[in-house]
Amino acid sequence: MKSLFCCPVCGGALSREAGRCLCESGHSFDIAREGYVNLLPANRQHSKTPGDDKEMAAARSRFLDGGWYGPLQIKLCKLVEELAPSAPVLLDAGCGEGWYTQALAETAAAKGGRTAGIDLSKPSVKRAARRCPAGEFAVGTVYHLPVARDSVDVLVDCFSPLAAGEFARVVRPGGVFLYVVPGPRHLWELKEVLYEAPYENEERQEEYPGFRWLEEVPVETEFTLTQREAIRDLFRMTPYFWKTPKAGAERLAELDRLTVRAQFRIHILKRTEGRGLL
Repeated sequence: MKSLFCCPVCGGALSREAGRCLCESGHSFDIAREGYVNLLPANRQHSKTPGDDKEMAAARSRFLDGGWYGPLQIKLCKLVEELAPSAPVLLDAGCGEGWYTQALAETAAAKGGRTAGIDLSKPSVKRAARRCPAGEFAVGTVYHLPVARDSVDVLVDCFSPLAAGEFARVVRPGGVFLYVVPGPRHLWELKEVLYEAPYENEERQEEYPGFRWLEEVPVETEFTLTQREAIRDLFRMTPYFWKTPKAGAERLAELDRLTVRAQFRIHILKRTEGRGLL
């Protein structure tokens, strides 16, 4: 079966065979027991274990499985229903442990399409492949996507690194890029606990070479966490985990209840015709 991915060494098309992905040049990549393939060359690894570690992937899985970000997942699927063509190829760039990817894959499949997910974190991709066996998953970097030019109809980036040039390369002319970023006061109540003087996230509309900005879709929800593990899991899946003063982390650890408002912004961009600067 033809893979949605391409060879990270030569760029050739990959075929999925028993236990491996193979290109015409003979480059071969083993398919792991969970069903994913590692397409991250050693010379593109910036550490021995890049991306989120096993504990962080587990924390994100537990939190998202609680359904707290359900409104965002529902809205993303609705946008795919509305904007994707028939039989779409959908790529979740920075898929993490696959909670959004699973729902997106079901939406794409209902339109006769296929879904792929890619992430730098091997522990996360393992979870994604187990969660969504109908999808195709790979360990890789969004800055060098192992995906052919003009092969993707819908690309989703949900709180993951932005690689606008690569995204424009792989999305077909007329295709859609759904870019999810935090709103100005996303998780503000959490930040009030962590920091003495929290600040709002910058909100801006921006176009990228190869794309035309169409619309910003806001999604907001409020929820109350009543278990310390859930509060800790939310903290661990945010960038605040890496840059919070010790005193702030200690204040959060003492809480057994936290009401939080989540603010999401989905930017809809359309791939323009022609290659332009690509």
